[in-house]
Amino acid sequence: MGILRLVARIMGRVSTFRSYQFVLLLAAALAVVAFYYFGSEKQNFSSTTKRIKQTQASHNSNRNDADLTVDTRLSHPTGSEEQAGEDQDVEGESDGFSEGDSKAVEPRYHALMMFTKVDKSRSLQDKFRVAMLSMVKHSRFLEGEVLVLHFVSDQASQELGERMLQEFLLDATFKYEVLFHDVVALTHKLFPIVEAMQKHFSAGSGAYYSDAIFFLSVAMHHIMPESLTRIVQLDLDLKYKTNIRDLFQEFDRFTPGAVIGITREMQPVYRHTFWQYRKENPQTRVGEPPPEGLPGFNSGVMLLDLGAMRTSDLYNELLKPDHVAKLADQYRFRGHLGDQDFFTMIGMEHPELFYSLTCGWNRQLCTWWRDHGYGDVFQLYYRCDGPVYIYHGNCNSPIPDD
Repeated sequence: MGILRLVARIMGRVSTFRSYQFVLLLAAALAVVAFYYFGSEKQNFSSTTKRIKQTQASHNSNRNDADLTVDTRLSHPTGSEEQAGEDQDVEGESDGFSEGDSKAVEPRYHALMMFTKVDKSRSLQDKFRVAMLSMVKHSRFLEGEVLVLHFVSDQASQELGERMLQEFLLDATFKYEVLFHDVVALTHKLFPIVEAMQKHFSAGSGAYYSDAIFFLSVAMHHIMPESLTRIVQLDLDLKYKTNIRDLFQEFDRFTPGAVIGITREMQPVYRHTFWQYRKENPQTRVGEPPPEGLPGFNSGVMLLDLGAMRTSDLYNELLKPDHVAKLADQYRFRGHLGDQDFFTMIGMEHPELFYSLTCGWNRQLCTWWRDHGYGDVFQLYYRCDGPVYIYHGNCNSPIPDD
């Protein structure tokens, strides 16, 4: 019995010891919890969490549906890491063109190029090389200004373009940013807007889904975020002879009511396209050469005032299917050059919507129509007096080396 009492006494002490140990551990745990929840560390922990959530929310709100751009972007290597991070959400920032903004925002100059199926064409790759190297050679921007290069591209062409741009932008003396836009996503957004006009201005018969991208400039004001108010759209087959920054200054010369800056067509394309209307209206200026005639437009270089396009009741009314059909019927018009045809047709009726760039900003070199029935009048369209700022090697025309 004495042994049993001794064992019981020992077991009781062990149990007491374990309870005491448990109490000590529990007290320590409570102390840690109290330290984080009631001490100074609570503010630091909560503030960090709040900042992370705010950053994520800000990032998401600036994405503009996220499908417009692929998350692969190139920026000028001389920019700081902090600046590169700030530049990620360009869609949500000021585009640098709004006046009277008291905030210190880097002025941005936006230029867009179609960049599809480039991976399958050595010719397009060569043209892109000429365009980018000549642009970089002549471009000069003021301190703090940024040239934002937009490319509408498929995945394979984007991968190639990123590699090519690493070389082409190597000697850039200005700050830049490169954004690739997914052609499929843009086409999906464009198709409902431009479907009705495609049958009038597309190469094939009927409205093809894939053709919608050739009308991007027509409805870009509906596609790009409202913070983007001005953009220049450029063909790939260009060679720059002057500072591209000077082209953006032409926006400030727009006449009242103008929404697009564009050069005239320098071949008798629309003399031919409007042949039936001209036959029925022998006194018309439609399709006649400059300076008194209306030769139509060429879309190789375009200044799109997206802000003005959004607020122009006239322009947006002309985008409606019934108005497109009415004008196409009135002018007996059926084209195949996409946005260029649409702008030409509405320009016959409403020239006030367009600011005429001098021919030197888009010196077209194609002479196809000279050898196809219009040799007698060709030079009246082709002539371009004054300095050349940008050569356009349309229809695969060679561009001067000088």
